[in-house]
Amino acid sequence: MNSNKMKLSSAQQKELLSNLKTRFEKNMNRHKGLEWAAVQEKLEANAGKLCSLHEMERTGGEPDVIGYDKKTGEYHFCDCSAETPKDRRNVCFDREALDARKTHKPENSAMDMAAAMGITILSEEQYRELQQLGNFDTKTSSWIQTPADIRKLDGALFADRRYNHVFVYHNGASSYYAVRGFRGLLKV
Repeated sequence: MNSNKMKLSSAQQKELLSNLKTRFEKNMNRHKGLEWAAVQEKLEANAGKLCSLHEMERTGGEPDVIGYDKKTGEYHFCDCSAETPKDRRNVCFDREALDARKTHKPENSAMDMAAAMGITILSEEQYRELQQLGNFDTKTSSWIQTPADIRKLDGALFADRRYNHVFVYHNGASSYYAVRGFRGLLKV
């Protein structure tokens, strides 16, 4: 799915905006000082971004606003599901890792899925900031952006929350597990 080529019906848009508004109002601690009307206005002016949010929602991400950049005027949406989104698990890190697997290949890679959805995988800093808003990934883990020098050596980073602390680990980029997926970020 490429969110740039997908179009939502007016009924899908209405349902998505309703879900996002409900989640926004239920979790005001994630976006203190922001108002839904301004967020909705931005969303309605960006159909491609709505498609990306629809994919985040469809795959179990429960996207919500977690910040606003005053310099760019962009709202930041992030997957806020308690665990890594259920329909984005069991994937290796990127296309290179997927192509390198000779047997037992997963269906996709986190980086390819994120690109197709029009979102980015969280950086370590963004992941840690998200964890300040709640307890996420207490039973699962999420791939995060990986520095080039680590990736060059066939490694990749992932993170989770255990024992009330956020941990960042490493693994082979071609590994995949039923409890590891990825969280995305979308700027609107």
